[in-house]
Amino acid sequence: MAGNTLGGSTSPYLRQHADNPVHWREWTPEALAEAASRDVPILLSIGYAACHWCHVMAHESFDDAEVAAVLNDGFVCIKVDREERPDLDAVYMNATVALTGQGGWPMTCFLTPSGRPFFCGTYYPKLGFLQLLDAVSETWRDRRDEVERASDQIATELRSMSAGLPGGGEPVGTELCDHAVAAVLQDEDETYGGFGGAPKFPPSALLEGLLRHHERTGSVPALTAVQRTCSAMARGGIYDQLGGGFARYSVDPHWVVPHFEKMLYDNALLLRVYAHLARRTGDPLARRVTRQTAAFIVSDLGAGGMFTSSLDADADGHEGLTYVWTPAELRSVLGDDGAWAASLFGVTESGTFEHGASVLQLRRDPEDEARFESVRAALLAARALRPQPARDDKVVTAWNGLAITALAEASVALDQPELLSAAMECARRLLGLHVVDGRLRRSGLGGRVGESAAILEDHAALATALLTLYQLTGFGLSEAVGLLDIALEHFADPDQPGRWFDTADDAEKLMVRPADPIDGATPSGASLITEALQAAGYLTGSQRYVDAAQETLSSATPILARAARSGGHWLTVAEAQVRGPIQVAVAGDPSSELLTAARRLAPGGALVIGGAVNSSELLRGRDRVDGSDAAYVCRGTVCDLPVTTVGDLTVSLGGEPRDG
Repeated sequence: MAGNTLGGSTSPYLRQHADNPVHWREWTPEALAEAASRDVPILLSIGYAACHWCHVMAHESFDDAEVAAVLNDGFVCIKVDREERPDLDAVYMNATVALTGQGGWPMTCFLTPSGRPFFCGTYYPKLGFLQLLDAVSETWRDRRDEVERASDQIATELRSMSAGLPGGGEPVGTELCDHAVAAVLQDEDETYGGFGGAPKFPPSALLEGLLRHHERTGSVPALTAVQRTCSAMARGGIYDQLGGGFARYSVDPHWVVPHFEKMLYDNALLLRVYAHLARRTGDPLARRVTRQTAAFIVSDLGAGGMFTSSLDADADGHEGLTYVWTPAELRSVLGDDGAWAASLFGVTESGTFEHGASVLQLRRDPEDEARFESVRAALLAARALRPQPARDDKVVTAWNGLAITALAEASVALDQPELLSAAMECARRLLGLHVVDGRLRRSGLGGRVGESAAILEDHAALATALLTLYQLTGFGLSEAVGLLDIALEHFADPDQPGRWFDTADDAEKLMVRPADPIDGATPSGASLITEALQAAGYLTGSQRYVDAAQETLSSATPILARAARSGGHWLTVAEAQVRGPIQVAVAGDPSSELLTAARRLAPGGALVIGGAVNSSELLRGRDRVDGSDAAYVCRGTVCDLPVTTVGDLTVSLGGEPRDG
């Protein structure tokens, strides 16, 4: 084979490299066989479309004829999109961390033709990369025994790392949840919000878990931590004050300067948190961020009824070019309002970013909302004339599942039915495109589904999304159950109840089978599947799902006990579990005031269903009472007497009665 073969890929990241002089291949058996037949090592380069340093290495090295000649002569070069193949990314990221103590993208690994790594790193500048290529080629040619020993050692380490957590843990209870929350709060930055130091990533799963803990216990410190972090992020540069939506992380501890890429998964997870916070507290800032972030997802990331993956960190080769401002630029666009806007948004002559420019922050609440909206609209219009970041149009199943759930929950918090419509449209299109021959695929592009099999997080996030829609619309239960049955058959460890693999038992066999239960930037597949099983167990009456959820939660007790900050979504699911989970079944008119109130008042993780008697599992044998709509509140298998007024429902759900 000769030449670059990435032009037909369903990954925009791979297509970015289709014009490189490097003879890139996709990860296929044929590519590995080519390395074996040529007796050369594999250069594996893993990244993603919105990655700033991936672009830098591409421009410095992969677009360079000198580097390309060395690569083409001595290596088989394989490009992988980490978002399209998270299984490969997980395996080789573990290898990189094992060898170097840290990881990141672009990831640069050297493999034997069988796929075993023997040297790994991340970004290399051109000169250092050329020196590394020479050293690897010399070692491969003259000291092959060293390569074999290194690859054997790394393979042994990876197998050890993939062993996962010990099974058979104790059932999750209130003491463990209380302990986990206390451990998390010890790490809170009480000045600027968030947990730990820079760089600061939005702790979306932890915030949701803390909100649910507050609802169960009334913990003021838990709620305060959520409000402090949500307010700091919403007012900081990590939040797009003009267009809505959050950047991936802040490079400083104050949330001022972001790494400007905007990911669907971050915004979906944060939308759920802000919608939850807005619904529980009525906070105006949380409501505005919920509204704007939902609009950003639908308008800026929407395509063909589904949602695309990300917006790039760069525009026209410069990071943040689209988003930053100087005082002079504000005056040029706004005239007399320029000074007011500069004060409001923290734009100074010295700047907070590069070259005297500033990232917009919201220093205070605007005293004139109409003036603020006028300024915001004018700056948005001016910003639209600047170079814009590229969009990764790949549709990832798991991230769309997260977005469906968040949009559906935001529709309740804001009383915006159009958000529920967008979630429904996405779910229908995703099921129509990404389910092929009864099995789910990971991603697609431009209406064409990719070849990569879905992993555990795809099944779990989409199942939860469908169960969320089912509670609001009646659609999605059978499809969710189908996904969960496939997950139980193909991803659950048959030898260790409660343990899950991230890849299916009939997927491509890699060096090791990934099985990572730790929550990261997105929740782990195992914690996500627990949420879906937990909900499905009560919505269908299936004890099989209930037992599987409880077994999986029990396996996660070491995370909550010893590394709670790495178990945000485990805490989220555990808090729902120790409360029952709560189920609210409203018998009567689907548009009744009682059902509307139940959805507004129910704590996070509660299941709420409305309709006629026997129309669903939770309404089996449950009818209106004396001609009035009636709400049945249960915690696990223990149920209260039915109530017929919003005030009584509020009391039954553990809150204070209030009007409406």
